[in-house]
Amino acid sequence: MARRTVGGAGAVRGAGVRGARRPDLRLPVLERYEGGGLEPDGDYDGLEFREVDLSGEDGAGARFMDCAVTGCALDETRLSRARVLDSVLAEVRGVGTDLAGATLRDVELTDARLGGTQLHGAGLERVLVRGGKIDFLNLRSAWLRDVVFEGCVLVEPDFGGARLERVEFVDCALKGADLSGATLTDVDLRGAASLEIARGVDRLAGAVISTGQLLDLAPVLAGELGIRVEG
Repeated sequence: MARRTVGGAGAVRGAGVRGARRPDLRLPVLERYEGGGLEPDGDYDGLEFREVDLSGEDGAGARFMDCAVTGCALDETRLSRARVLDSVLAEVRGVGTDLAGATLRDVELTDARLGGTQLHGAGLERVLVRGGKIDFLNLRSAWLRDVVFEGCVLVEPDFGGARLERVEFVDCALKGADLSGATLTDVDLRGAASLEIARGVDRLAGAVISTGQLLDLAPVLAGELGIRVEG
């Protein structure tokens, strides 16, 4: 097994918020993926996918265990209901990658360049998203536990109806986020480099923000509460 988690069962940080547990992956010796295309409900164990064009491939319901996916193209790749376990995805790129209803557990996603990624209804547990930029990430009705967004840029991410527990934003730019109907528990936004909430500011109960962020969000909060500020 590649996984070893660190940080205990949600170490308590300042302001009484429990910190997220991060994945600590140690992959075994991997076998090079030789191509042939993904298969629905396929089983991929201990493989290295390096600079493979997986655009348009159909791997719906597939299982990826102890895998490394590096520099691969994922344009319109169908991975709905896939299970990605104890794996590393580095420098992947693509538009319209479909991971709806997928399970990501003990996964590191680094330096990705993605747009319109579909993760609605997905389950993410012990996931680290570090670096890169993801535009229009769809996490509607998803479940996130022990997830860290670090040093990345998220443009108009949609968390509508999602459940977030022990989620951290560290040196991360959060632009135009939608939190409509979301449920937050031990969500730490204090480390976000920028925090812009387009919708659902009323769902911030269960999150912790800094004083500066509170001042930045004051106009949005006032509007949500129907307060008119003049002068």
